[in-house]
Amino acid sequence: MAAENAAEHGQTAGEYIVHHLTHLQSSKPAGVADFSVFNYDSIFFAVLLGVLGCWLLWLGARKATSGVPGRFQAAVEILVEVVDQQAKGIVHNATSRKFVAPLALTVFVWIFMLNAMDLLPVDLLPWIFGLIHGDPHHAYLRVVPTADLSVAMGLSVAVLLICLYYNVKIKGIGGWVHELFTAPFGNHWALYPFNFAMQLIEFIAKTVSHGMRLFGNMYAGELIFLLIALMGGAFTLSATGVLLALGHVIAGTAWAIFHILIITLQAFVFMMLTLVYVGQAHDAH
Repeated sequence: MAAENAAEHGQTAGEYIVHHLTHLQSSKPAGVADFSVFNYDSIFFAVLLGVLGCWLLWLGARKATSGVPGRFQAAVEILVEVVDQQAKGIVHNATSRKFVAPLALTVFVWIFMLNAMDLLPVDLLPWIFGLIHGDPHHAYLRVVPTADLSVAMGLSVAVLLICLYYNVKIKGIGGWVHELFTAPFGNHWALYPFNFAMQLIEFIAKTVSHGMRLFGNMYAGELIFLLIALMGGAFTLSATGVLLALGHVIAGTAWAIFHILIITLQAFVFMMLTLVYVGQAHDAH
């Protein structure tokens, strides 16, 4: 793997980390804004895992029986029931829950699967991708879409758009505009600018914190895995080299086990905040 052969191929530890934190992306034409650059790896794995997650849920629904459920069906039923109970406790509109509850379930499963890509050996998929292209030691490929800021913020912006939709649907365009200018300080013409500014700040703050929380945790986890991989790459037939290799195995195993909690918790937190924000869109001030 690349970590074990970094020195052999002229890479320092810093170059190895930078290499693994570089996306497979489209080139940016001269004079064109950075918004024209696409991270192909993030798009590919996000779409692939999204389709896989939907297929797994469909498979669970297709094989559901009224008798004694199998392990897979039982796991899906428990997950659906937990998400549905959370949705009922936050979004009190039964009609809205017909969309919001499945949305929350999809968000949890999708983000969990995106996060779980962090549990793969950091060099495995880049090495395979490099073999396909005939350059296994210099191929760029990042496999954790939620460690990509554009993906995390894209998810949070999608939640914002859904919240705006429910604000208009539940309150009407007139009622929502009235709320924008009269909450939270009160219905007085002198307070309208301050109310509107506070509403904008609230929407922006919720959206940015929603995406940044997910991105920050997954990016940090990915970076720790890279540092652990470097310990294994320092193996030599010496006392220090053997100790580093042993530390690589112990630290990697411990961090991977702990990271299972992190990826699950981050998916759950993102789902719960989605429900909370959509629930707030139903409330009138």
